[in-house]
Amino acid sequence: QVQLVESGGGLVQPGGSLRLSCAASGFIFSSYTTGWYRQASGKQRELVAVITSGDTTYYADSVKGRFTITRDNAKNMIYLQMDSLKPEDTAVYNCNAMKRDGTGPFNWWGQGTQVTVSS
Repeated sequence: QVQLVESGGGLVQPGGSLRLSCAASGFIFSSYTTGWYRQASGKQRELVAVITSGDTTYYADSVKGRFTITRDNAKNMIYLQMDSLKPEDTAVYNCNAMKRDGTGPFNWWGQGTQVTVSS
């Protein structure tokens, strides 16, 4: 059974940092293009960071220069280092893998982890 478990979220002040972790089971994470999504309450889900099986990365303009996506193939995990956090980063963050047919992510979403940036 495929599972994605996100962790590391919490409450931080503007300008602070968090490191999110995503543990995958049921498949080999390193064989896929993977990424982090976020969805604020009442807002559309946004793809914020991507890392390919060849370790090429992509970042949405809203997080570029502040977030870094990495992977640990031995642990079958990906991470999102978030620095210089802003209130608009407040959202539930989910990880996922992309289908090889290019149509988007799988529908096996995990529970997500809440990030709240507030004074």
